[in-house]
Amino acid sequence: MAEGEGRRPPRLDGTVAVVTGASRGVGRGIALALGESGATVYVTGRSSRTGERTEGLPGTVEDVAEEITARGGTGIPVRCDHTDDADNRALADLVRERHGRLDLLVNNAWAGYERSAEVRFDAPFWQQPMWRYDLCAASLRAQYDVTRLLVPLMLPQRAGLVIGIGFTDGDTYLGQAAYDVFKHGSDRLNRAFAADLRKHGVTALALHPGFVRTERVEAAWEALSAGPAAVLHSVEYVGRAVAHLAADPGVSERAGTVLTTGDLAEEYGFDDVDGRRPPAFRLEGRMTLATRMDRLNRVAAAATAAAATTGTSAGSAGTGTP
Repeated sequence: MAEGEGRRPPRLDGTVAVVTGASRGVGRGIALALGESGATVYVTGRSSRTGERTEGLPGTVEDVAEEITARGGTGIPVRCDHTDDADNRALADLVRERHGRLDLLVNNAWAGYERSAEVRFDAPFWQQPMWRYDLCAASLRAQYDVTRLLVPLMLPQRAGLVIGIGFTDGDTYLGQAAYDVFKHGSDRLNRAFAADLRKHGVTALALHPGFVRTERVEAAWEALSAGPAAVLHSVEYVGRAVAHLAADPGVSERAGTVLTTGDLAEEYGFDDVDGRRPPAFRLEGRMTLATRMDRLNRVAAAATAAAATTGTSAGSAGTGTP
């Protein structure tokens, strides 16, 4: 089936959403899928046409906002560093001023992969610099801060949905101490949000993508001659899962749970943009997720450097998992 052929996305007309870290990668895919469903989407991120782009990577909040509008939704770009409390307050003030409420918050922003080429991502903890711990810690703190500021915009209507994008696999160690702690912490944080919000009609849950298929990730796996090709999927596959959750009148029954994109695709009956339906990703074998990501990030960094030298595009900047 060609992309879009015979597809009927769930309708989210009138829905006001915030997707953090949406200038590229998984966040972009979520924002675009919500736009396709007719939602108004605040697209946040540090990369903007009016300033710097994160690590010089392609994609800006303005680019994505325009794509959302072209698909039938309303895109609103907001340059925002979620590790900056003032930026988060300004975002909350903007949503309150323009719409007076919020229906959906997707916490996708994650800085833990930045500077990955400097030190092996899967190095043991005693060889890791503290800045790597700090990047992961700041990412989790950002989720906490933006959620506590935006949830009050959901409380008056006693309805709303908070989705945290992350990845864990049960008790399996992810292969890097800080990464493991804060990824598991993200799931736990959403469980705590759910417990506090349960009596207020607002639902919080965690959603896990698998390995996300961007041009650079695909090229990296091909170069490595390894990888879970069967579960690689597009960024919009995650977005379609989010859209179906947002449109589900029974989503409150999922409060505090950890869901996977592949499992939701089976349940709701949606496919990826290429017509495939990749299953949920599970960690198997001896290679940890951190080692997989180290290899991906290094190949992707080399592609970016080569593109900068030749003046060509390296494709999407999204990493394999958020």
